[in-house]
Amino acid sequence: MYGDEATIRTILTGAGDTWAVVGLSTNRGRAAYGVAEVLRRFGKRVVPVHPKAETVHGEQGYASLADIPFAVDVVDVFVNSELAGAVADEAVAKGARAVWFQLGVVDEAAYDRTRAAGLEMVMDRCPAIEIPRLP
Repeated sequence: MYGDEATIRTILTGAGDTWAVVGLSTNRGRAAYGVAEVLRRFGKRVVPVHPKAETVHGEQGYASLADIPFAVDVVDVFVNSELAGAVADEAVAKGARAVWFQLGVVDEAAYDRTRAAGLEMVMDRCPAIEIPRLP
């Protein structure tokens, strides 16, 4: 229900190529690091968003979505479900076109708010799994 194939395809192919990855740091052991690598291989610009504002994969990091001084197309969320709704609200305020909650990240109220604001949204899925499946 929160990740139909048409929406996944729209986000991965039509929402734009600048992805803010919330929770991305230099920690290679975290899932966000590997997912960011896959997104980059598929031509996405990956912007790290993490309190430490670290540079990851050669891209300057920012402490919050609001700190990013340029447009963001998709916000990929690697924070736990309790914090994810606030990130979705920040994505709407930032003017993003889509929000993607990673595997295990679920907030139905945030999903409803984000969709009502006109953004595409996927929840509890992983773009690194989905993008190689596209023809």
